Amino acid sequence: MFLERFNNYLRYEKRFSAHTVTAYIKDLQQFEAFLSKRSRQFSDVGHHDVRSWLVELMDAKSQPKTITRKLSTLRSFYKFLQREQLVEDNPVLQVQSPKIPKKLPVVIEESRMNSLLDSEHLFPKDFTGLRDRLILEILFGTGMRLSELVAIKHSDINHYEQYFRIIGKRNKERLVPVNASLMKLVTRYIKEKKDISFESSITSLIVTDTGRAATPAFIYKIVKKYLSHISTNQKRSPHVLRHSFATSLLNNGADLNAIKELLGHASLAATQVYTHNSVEKLKLIYRQAHPRALTKEEK
Repeated sequence: MFLERFNNYLRYEKRFSAHTVTAYIKDLQQFEAFLSKRSRQFSDVGHHDVRSWLVELMDAKSQPKTITRKLSTLRSFYKFLQREQLVEDNPVLQVQSPKIPKKLPVVIEESRMNSLLDSEHLFPKDFTGLRDRLILEILFGTGMRLSELVAIKHSDINHYEQYFRIIGKRNKERLVPVNASLMKLVTRYIKEKKDISFESSITSLIVTDTGRAATPAFIYKIVKKYLSHISTNQKRSPHVLRHSFATSLLNNGADLNAIKELLGHASLAATQVYTHNSVEKLKLIYRQAHPRALTKEEK
């Protein structure tokens, strides 16, 4: 009963995306399974139960970031239950989240991305190759999330004004400008897609070889395949292209607030992580260029 009511709250009142709602409910089902082994229910949970669950997650080698997310889910869940007067206290408030080590975003250098996107031999000379190139161009050229690309429809593209209408997290709408060459590629792709005569009811921009709407896993596989040609990083995901987009803008003088709007971040704090990459780049340049930057042992 509790999970069903919370599910409806997330979907219809908070208007979270289906992907986000699924993640919340999955975390809570995992916690519910943990409670059932202890013969306990959501309504009689104390902070000691939450801590015991954290210990179990740590023993299972869950990452601090994962544990923090699950705690956030529980915190929101019990805040909702308090509001609905189903419980008196929020047991998560007395539990501290584990510290998450800060990691710099993984990015791909502009020169490498340009080399890939300008390649004449990596992409097949057919609809598949055109679509694959378009996927990479859109992700690197707009910084949109994987889920946002999957959701893009023909009606979200303004060819005259040259922008995409994107529905991001929490159903927040933003307009992202598109450069002329990318819009030209979009137009060419749509024409070839129409010529193949895929099922007319498919409104999604990105489709599979058989004309079905592309899934996140389908696009992820394509991105990983092509990035493997230019990167040895373990991370070769669509999100790496989002990081690369933001870092390139920052390195070329873009205002941080403008990057925030383009990425669809709720706060500037989320965008500021990209300044760390720029600082690291400056440090490297300094160490390479300044005559007093290296110690005698390092020279």
